[in-house]
Amino acid sequence: MRVADRLVLVTGASSGIGRALAVRLAADGARLVVTGRDPDRVQEVAARTGGKAVVADLAAGVEPLLDALPGRPALVVHNAGVGAAGPLEDLAPARVDELIDLNLRAPIQLTRALLPGLRAERGHLVFVASIAALGVAGEAVYSATKAGLRGFADAVRIEVPEVGVTTVLPGAVDTPYFGRRGQEYDRRFPRPIPAERVAEDIVRGIRRDAVEVVTPKWLTLGAKVHGAAPTLFARASRRFG
Repeated sequence: MRVADRLVLVTGASSGIGRALAVRLAADGARLVVTGRDPDRVQEVAARTGGKAVVADLAAGVEPLLDALPGRPALVVHNAGVGAAGPLEDLAPARVDELIDLNLRAPIQLTRALLPGLRAERGHLVFVASIAALGVAGEAVYSATKAGLRGFADAVRIEVPEVGVTTVLPGAVDTPYFGRRGQEYDRRFPRPIPAERVAEDIVRGIRRDAVEVVTPKWLTLGAKVHGAAPTLFARASRRFG
């Protein structure tokens, strides 16, 4: 699909992938609505892109965002998310709820509410999941929410053929995410890729109506092994992380 002069909603647009994608889509002429929890950052992105800023905590509910939309979005990018690292038994119940509410419940509820308009617009949905959807030790709940998001996207793709659906599985990306999850990224390999690269891959995926975008591409191998030989994948993950 083409985004020029069409209304586009990007959640989690205050930093990282969401911010980079909003800037990229604005360059293509999209009319943007950008949302996030940080008022200053969301306003800065809106000013840079000529879009409308909506400050909203989607973990608390999607209704304020829905009420603020100026029309029917033709493209909806579900990017808002939060992570948590550490042993599962150490994760506070409230933190579990936050991950589920923001990473999974909010995009499901937004999609449900916006689907009639997306159908009418012959629009497109983008779900920014994670390669962690395959399962990452020390991020069990985060992995579960991203796997759920991937499964939801797959089901919507089949149920609603009038609407394009693209799932994005990024690896490590150079964003504030790692600092906010409670554990900085400390691996020598792979090195995090720039958010702008992910944004470019997403735009390319939208144009091609791609089912799934894995970035960087070499991670596709892990996804294939996971699907074809899950036991081998689990053993390799335990050994190599």
